[in-house]
Amino acid sequence: MKTATRETYAKRIERVAEYLFDHLDDDLDFHRLAEEAFLSPYHFHRVYRSMTGETATETLRRMRLHRAAIQLISSSAAIATLAKSAGYASVPAFSRAFRSAYGLPPSTYREQQFRRIRRTDPLTRPFATSRHPSKEANMHTVTFETRPSIRVVALAHHGSYDDMGTTFEKLNIWSMGQGIPQNAQSFGIYYDDPASVAAAALRSDACIAVDDSFTPAGEYNIKHTPGGRCAVLIHKGPYSDLEEAYQWFYGLWLPQSGEEPADAPPFEEYLNDPRTVAPTELLTAICLPLKDR
Repeated sequence: MKTATRETYAKRIERVAEYLFDHLDDDLDFHRLAEEAFLSPYHFHRVYRSMTGETATETLRRMRLHRAAIQLISSSAAIATLAKSAGYASVPAFSRAFRSAYGLPPSTYREQQFRRIRRTDPLTRPFATSRHPSKEANMHTVTFETRPSIRVVALAHHGSYDDMGTTFEKLNIWSMGQGIPQNAQSFGIYYDDPASVAAAALRSDACIAVDDSFTPAGEYNIKHTPGGRCAVLIHKGPYSDLEEAYQWFYGLWLPQSGEEPADAPPFEEYLNDPRTVAPTELLTAICLPLKDR
């Protein structure tokens, strides 16, 4: 496919992705999506799948379940309410779909995540000293790495980190139009603490690694991931579970480690693709830059 043609199709599919995210509660209207893409309904499905690696139905289902996972942790909404919001006609149907994706039925997932967050929250767990470390100190494995600073194309995201998926979808579709390899390293850089900064004011960047010859334009900018000495935690599981890992990392591991954070934001490297891997199998490297010793 010629570069100009590829970029044109990417822009069209990007419009569709944005429309889907803005209308998660609506019934899927393929004719409307085809209109957003300026494509005939006869060809829309094939173009969308070839550009994204999944159907529009699969994209909508994945994003609705992700939203439901976030709401299970962050709200007291009834399971029946979340099932309806996710597009399921009954709680059993929603529970089967959620369990298939997240490994647990919704009610058990909510209870488990609530217990984990309470265990790792410094405000609710028993105080632990370095002489008497808590039992939760070994919940995760942390390694030390010297990470290179990676040149990336960054797309800024403003607002809740829970909504970062929409920005990554836009970045990924745009990168296809630019001919960036789909196996390029993917990162998220997070500048604020969501417990201390209002959700609307949170700042982050969705990033894809590029070589020195690549020059983006418009809202896409060149940045670099923090380089140097880092503590790295490999998290396996849904992105909705990452907050528990951060609480453990900062609330338990860091005070007992003897380490000092560097003057650089934490960042994540995404080691596999949520479009092809179940949420329970997602691997995320959480990187905490450290001062040199």
